[in-house]
Amino acid sequence: MNAHEFAAAQWSRATGAGVDPHEYRRVTDALTSVADWGPSFVHTAHAYLTRAEAAASAVSSGEHLLTAARWFHLATLAPYAESARAAAEADRALGSALKLLEPGARRVSGGGFTGWLRGPGSALGTVLVVPGLDSAKEEFLDLASALLARGLAVFTMDGPGQGSLADATIMRPEYEQVVSRVVDALGVPRVAVVGLSLGGYFAARAAALEPRVTAVATVSGPFRLDWEQLPGPVRDIMAARTGGTDAARDFARQVDLSALAPRITAPLLVVDGGQDVIPGVTNGEPLAALAPHGTHLSVPHGDHLLGNARADWLPQVADHLLAAMGAMGAMGA
Repeated sequence: MNAHEFAAAQWSRATGAGVDPHEYRRVTDALTSVADWGPSFVHTAHAYLTRAEAAASAVSSGEHLLTAARWFHLATLAPYAESARAAAEADRALGSALKLLEPGARRVSGGGFTGWLRGPGSALGTVLVVPGLDSAKEEFLDLASALLARGLAVFTMDGPGQGSLADATIMRPEYEQVVSRVVDALGVPRVAVVGLSLGGYFAARAAALEPRVTAVATVSGPFRLDWEQLPGPVRDIMAARTGGTDAARDFARQVDLSALAPRITAPLLVVDGGQDVIPGVTNGEPLAALAPHGTHLSVPHGDHLLGNARADWLPQVADHLLAAMGAMGAMGA
């Protein structure tokens, strides 16, 4: 795949993450190879750090820092020797932005996770935003904003093998253990969880096995993986994140929600894009069918992560979690 083909493949994901589409075109049109991707995106991110330093207000500085965090994260989507440094810079930029824009935001870290708790202490409930195979907390800032706008608190996180922790930890299927530690650290009685891409599997698994998960949504989450059919680049990323090819093969084998789906008693919304067709991946419709309170939302023109169709799912996901958390709150759960 050449640079322009790679850029076209990442277009919806990048713009869905909130970068300016015109700037994305300018940056990617100048690429001569995929190897240029990481350095070019990091260079663009540094330009926003410079803007943040020169900004006339804290708000402007914070907004530039959020944009820098997005570009630093996106730099890691292509093979890049400095990916760990870019992920660390994304993490720092996000933290600096929140200190300016949301002084009440709190960094919370523990065994195999780190992230930011945002929103009022009087929030109706807390939502964990769980990233996927090569995503991170900096990718889903618009989803976090939608949840915050509805009066919910949000914990945007990196787990094992994700984002700022990717260089020092490996990804494991038992993500419910991470969610349990997060809930303990946050000191809340219950949470909702929304998982994106592979994070959808993590969210569904946590909802089945951690009773304090009382509402859940998945976006482009796999119901089942078939290692032999997965595209080579996906297998390569999975091997890098799980500790090698054998570990990745075993990881993929365990991504199967057939037995766990009936155990998800929380209200569940499963979102799939009709154009999201990845070999070796079974999308979420069977999950919604098997879960006792599952609903399936299929967006026919949506692609993977539905960055090309946010209006067709993002408000619905946020409203689903708000309604579910509100109902549980009314019952005193």
